[in-house]
Amino acid sequence: MEYYFSDKLKALKPSAIREIFKSLGDPEMISLAAGNPSPLSFPVDDLARISADIFANSATAALQYGTTEGYAPLVKEVEKRMKEKFSIGREGDMTIITSGGQQGIELACKALCNEGDTVICEDPTFIGALNAFRSCGAKTVGLPVGDDGIDADELDRLIESTPTAKIVYLIPTFQNPGGFTTSLEKRKAIYNVCAKHGIMIIEDNPYGELRFAGEEVPTIKSMDTEGIVLYSSSFSKILSAGMRVGYMCGPEPVIQKMVVAKQSEDVHTNIFFQMLTYRFMTECDLDAHIAGIRKLYRSKCDLMLSTLDKVMPDCVKYTRPEGGLFLWLTLPDEINMPDFVKKALEYKVAVVPGSTFLCDTNGTVNAVRLNYSTPSDDDIVKGCTLLGEAVKEMLNK
Repeated sequence: MEYYFSDKLKALKPSAIREIFKSLGDPEMISLAAGNPSPLSFPVDDLARISADIFANSATAALQYGTTEGYAPLVKEVEKRMKEKFSIGREGDMTIITSGGQQGIELACKALCNEGDTVICEDPTFIGALNAFRSCGAKTVGLPVGDDGIDADELDRLIESTPTAKIVYLIPTFQNPGGFTTSLEKRKAIYNVCAKHGIMIIEDNPYGELRFAGEEVPTIKSMDTEGIVLYSSSFSKILSAGMRVGYMCGPEPVIQKMVVAKQSEDVHTNIFFQMLTYRFMTECDLDAHIAGIRKLYRSKCDLMLSTLDKVMPDCVKYTRPEGGLFLWLTLPDEINMPDFVKKALEYKVAVVPGSTFLCDTNGTVNAVRLNYSTPSDDDIVKGCTLLGEAVKEMLNK
């Protein structure tokens, strides 16, 4: 039988990251391609203890349907933490608990965009968000992201020339895939441009608590006096990725529309994991737990950078992030990126092609993403050393 697919999905391609994962069945393969938190960051003992108590004393609540907006005690605790840590929460804002941060992004697009509307993104950016926008029928248009974010004047011109623009999507802190952080000056300028045009901002901040160097930069949402910022985050990088507990805070009319959209998707986020998250936040020292993750990632990032410094020729450039999970490695013009990805696999190292993260599905970029949170220290050293050998082989040819 011949199958016909919807216009929204027929152009979507399988995630290149997931495709690369298929090669990881080889026990000799070293993966620098993941986007996962380190398994060393999971507070297993505390989660096991709290889980047992929930099933012993609150099983009915944990296993029953819940409200779409989220488990009320968790919503309250998340709002408290956002206020204390990021100065987020203005009169008229509302918070929804989502099934991971990515669902919030997708629900926001559903609420705000019609088929054919445009979402302006950093380029490159998170592939999960790009596919969420595309699956809603929105177009994605990119602005180059530099070490300190996109250019606000270029954003202004792009909005002026794009009447279908409805959302600006940003990961301003430890951006995925590049590890870039948007400066305070640019955050203010971007906000002012969007406020002038009445364009909503999605500020995606899943890595914001993972700073291990440098100075904190205020969130864009903390500047939001006009009600134009939707703030997305999750517990995936600070508690458990597999629990799929995220949240979005924004103007109540927008969040209420997202609630309606979520009711048709999954009714509500897993109640047991919401209860588990709430109990961990209120019974354990979440700040101390996060401090431990920061220390772990500082060590892993430093190890990757020091190894790359030793093994890579000067023509290879890479970012030096102050937090998060990733760095961006740019190849010299003499090396073709897709060929390098294939050569890396021959050397038994998996990396993610940079083109995966572009707004234009036919675009090209001579860079790859590397992850330091997931591999062991030995694999970081060995994997980077092998990549250096692959680069030198290709340059010599």
